[in-house]
Amino acid sequence: MKIEVKNLTKYFGNFKALENINLDIVEGELLALLGPSGSGKTTLLRMIAGLETVDSIDKGEILFNNIDVAKKDIKDRDIGFVFQHYALFRHMTVFENIAFGLRVKPKKQRLSNKEIEEKVTKLLKLIQLDGFASRFPWQLSGGQRQRVALARALAVEPKVLLLDEPFGALDAKVRTDLRRWLKELQEELGITTILVTHDQEEALEVANRIVVINKGKIEQIGTPEEVFHNPKNEFVINFLGNVNLFHAREIEDGANLEDITDNKYLIRPHELEIVDINDSEAIIHAKVKYIQLAGSFVKVELTYLNDEKRVVLVELAHYEFSDKNIKKGDILGIRTRKLRSFEDGAGI
Repeated sequence: MKIEVKNLTKYFGNFKALENINLDIVEGELLALLGPSGSGKTTLLRMIAGLETVDSIDKGEILFNNIDVAKKDIKDRDIGFVFQHYALFRHMTVFENIAFGLRVKPKKQRLSNKEIEEKVTKLLKLIQLDGFASRFPWQLSGGQRQRVALARALAVEPKVLLLDEPFGALDAKVRTDLRRWLKELQEELGITTILVTHDQEEALEVANRIVVINKGKIEQIGTPEEVFHNPKNEFVINFLGNVNLFHAREIEDGANLEDITDNKYLIRPHELEIVDINDSEAIIHAKVKYIQLAGSFVKVELTYLNDEKRVVLVELAHYEFSDKNIKKGDILGIRTRKLRSFEDGAGI
C-alpha cells in the first residue's frame, strides 16, 4: 500500500496539532515517526488509521493507493493497529486473541473454523510462539504479549500496519530483541509499516526512513544515515542524540574554541577525544566531573577550566577509557576527531 499525506492540518479546538504535513510513504517500507511528547506524531498516525478524521475546520488529504480516505471510517481503511499496552483480551487464550479479528468479520467474509485454525497456527509460528496457543495473556511475558498483539493485527491481512510505541512498556533487553525481530518480520512480509516512537535508537535501528516531527511540523525526512549525519537544523541534531555546542571561527592550523565565537560547531560526544593537558591539538582544557558506564561505551562529563558551568560530554570505547586511566578530578585536554561547522539546513 502506498500512502500519501497532502497539506494535512489538524485542529483540536484552537490548538493546531498538525500543520501542513506532506509525506509520501513507499509501499513496503518501514517508516518511523520520531519526535518528543506532544510533537504530533501520534496524531498523524491516528489520522492515517482513521481514529481521528479531517473535520470541517481541518484541511488536507490522506491517500491510500491514490484514493482519498481522509473521511473514511477506520474499518474501511484495511489497517492493522498495535498499541503500546497490548490491549489483549484477558479472558481469551492466545489462540482466540489472534483469531478475534477473523471471527468478527461479516458472515460472507468470514473464514471457516478450519481455515481460522490453520491461519492462527501459521501466525503462532511466525511470531515464534507455537505451543502457547492455550495460554492466557497473564501467563505471558510483556514481549510475548506484544508479539500476540502483532499477530492479531496481522491476522486480518491488513495492507498497512500501524505501531504506536509498541515496545515502550518493555524493559531495555526485551525492546532490543523485539526491534530486531520486528525488522526481520516486516522485511519478510513486505507490509507497509508506520512506527511511532520517541526513542531515537529504535527509529535509527529499524526504520528505512525517519520523519522527525516537532510542534506539529516535519523537521526532516530521510534515511537513518541522513538524519543522523546530515541533520537539517539544530532541533534534529539535538534530538538525535547528545551533542556538544561550541563557537569558533575556522583557522587553518586549528581552532581555539574557548576564545573565538564566529562560527557554530555541534560535535557529537563520540567525535571528541580526551588527551593530555599539554597536547598541542587540544581545543579546550577541562576537569573530569562524572564518569558513567553506558553499555558498549563510557560517558565522561567534563567542565571547562575557565567556566565550570559549561559542560562537555565525551564518549569513549571501554578499551580507550581503560588505556587512558581517566579518573574523576583529572584535568585533561579535549581534541576533535572531526571539526565541522554547522548552519541550519547545511548538516554537519
